[in-house]
Amino acid sequence: MIFLSHNHADKPVIEPVALRLREIFGQDKVFYDSWSIQPGDGIIDKMNEGLVSPKFVFFFVSEKSLQSGMVKLEWQTALFKATKGECKIIPVRVDGSAMPPVLLQNVYIDMFANGVEAAIVQIVNVIQGNNTFTPQHMGFSNLTYKFEGDPSKEIMITISASHLMEPNPQFVLMFDNEQDELSFELNGGQPHVGGFNKGIQLTNGIVVNAQAIAPMGGAITPKMPMKIKLTATKAKPIQFRGVLHRDSYDNYGPLPNKQ
Repeated sequence: MIFLSHNHADKPVIEPVALRLREIFGQDKVFYDSWSIQPGDGIIDKMNEGLVSPKFVFFFVSEKSLQSGMVKLEWQTALFKATKGECKIIPVRVDGSAMPPVLLQNVYIDMFANGVEAAIVQIVNVIQGNNTFTPQHMGFSNLTYKFEGDPSKEIMITISASHLMEPNPQFVLMFDNEQDELSFELNGGQPHVGGFNKGIQLTNGIVVNAQAIAPMGGAITPKMPMKIKLTATKAKPIQFRGVLHRDSYDNYGPLPNKQ
């Protein structure tokens, strides 16, 4: 038996889970009060029946469910059975509420952060005994950039490393300005190498001008970002288009903008 412990107020997000589980495992294998308790049934009696021998109890943790005496009775009964190896209780985070301290040792399913569909996949994997891992960091970039300032005068571009040291701080700044319309300063005056390149065509077909820039020695670390000041030297404002990083001998990849 699969028991879904939840508060009535959370049904808009719980019912899609219940329906999917019914499709996969059958209605008689899923205790969901909307179909497991019918008119004329004793609510407490039916709840007791559902909690007699469940194999899995999914406790949907929300502000409303944490305030419900009935839901509290359900998940605490399941927790007691779990300590004796009679069932498995799996918390499912529905909103931003804090997990009850007694359940902090349990790895929970985060519906609030990952969405209903991802939560359903994990719930099904738990029931079927599959590994619940789903990739969530495929788009990870150690390096990101942000820029701030007044484009009519000057902007500061900050390139940061979130976790790892970056030993190859070679970058290309892209813009629509001509070479004589901008000046560049690295880390408050640190010597650097680089050069201006006009009319670079990107893989998406866009044509930009670009300035290659790299410090003479040093690396970027989480505590030591690179700062590049662009100053407009003429009346035309700075038309900044982004940053590329040299990630291999013959390739430059775009950095995410972390504004």
